[in-house]
Amino acid sequence: MIRRIPSLACLVVVLMLVRVARSDDAPPVPPQVLVVVGAGGSEEYQTAFATWADRWKSAAGLLDGASYHEIGREEGQSDSSDKDRLNERLSQLSDLKAEAVWVVLIGHGTFDGKAAKFNLRGPDVSAEELSGWIKPMRSPLIVVNCASASGPFINRLSAAGRTIVTATKSGQEQNFARFGDYLSQAISNIAADLDHDDEVSLLEAFLSASDQVAKFYEAENRIATEHALIDDSGDRLGTPATMFQGTTAVAVPQPKAARDGGVAARRVIFQSPQAVVLTPAQRESRAAIEAELDRLKLQKSELATDQYFAQLEPLMLQLAELYAAAEAEDSDESQRE
Repeated sequence: MIRRIPSLACLVVVLMLVRVARSDDAPPVPPQVLVVVGAGGSEEYQTAFATWADRWKSAAGLLDGASYHEIGREEGQSDSSDKDRLNERLSQLSDLKAEAVWVVLIGHGTFDGKAAKFNLRGPDVSAEELSGWIKPMRSPLIVVNCASASGPFINRLSAAGRTIVTATKSGQEQNFARFGDYLSQAISNIAADLDHDDEVSLLEAFLSASDQVAKFYEAENRIATEHALIDDSGDRLGTPATMFQGTTAVAVPQPKAARDGGVAARRVIFQSPQAVVLTPAQRESRAAIEAELDRLKLQKSELATDQYFAQLEPLMLQLAELYAAAEAEDSDESQRE
């Protein structure tokens, strides 16, 4: 039998496929944090939005290896608008395979009964336009819209692999939203750490900020004009903080709706110095274990006690082994230093 020798072209194709496979198997790059500061409209709001953005910038600096990007406070003339810059930056981030891409919108919003928009310097961006721009995103995506009338962004942006937070539950809540202020404080405040793991997750920050908003309106004896929502199940409904007990959603907004919060609970924003530092692979493993723990908790009432603990024990052991390995690596690293 005569064996055919592959042509040079075939060999090149094979090498390209191998490189692509290796690229896909490569570990993700650290988180990318994009903060978009919208048009303030007055000096009072401009100052407030700048303060919120500065807090996010500081928090991003504490994320292991995270890259911070910002749009909306550039000085000087430019041929492109903030809307164009946002589109371009999202296109650049879409090509990355990152642990997560965070898009934080800080400013005012509008709703005309049909379209919800985020106010930028120059042309505004609608929820529908943003939905098209993020469609190619390869990384897990978090969009936090701190603006008024932001509720419809959940309806447009919600999908598998995405976590969406809005300051309001609908486009009709058009008064200035304070949620963004409290959220920007909570993201790096260890007091928001509800499960006492020395980390503040997006879910914990959302719950803390929602609680502070409610307390503000109560103290002012005013009717609340904003009700924040979180959606990480992809069902386009969103869940308010009032449906959570601790970090577990104990209710859903509609019958048969998916429970929110499981993904957001594993999107970490802040780690205290006492927290065990995990590698990207270890964080991925922890997320998988904790997802199984969440699933098991929801089934607890349906299982016999011995069945529940029989399933709980191996998961807790896996989690303990993961942290033990991470602590050992930290110790070895400290000794080398």
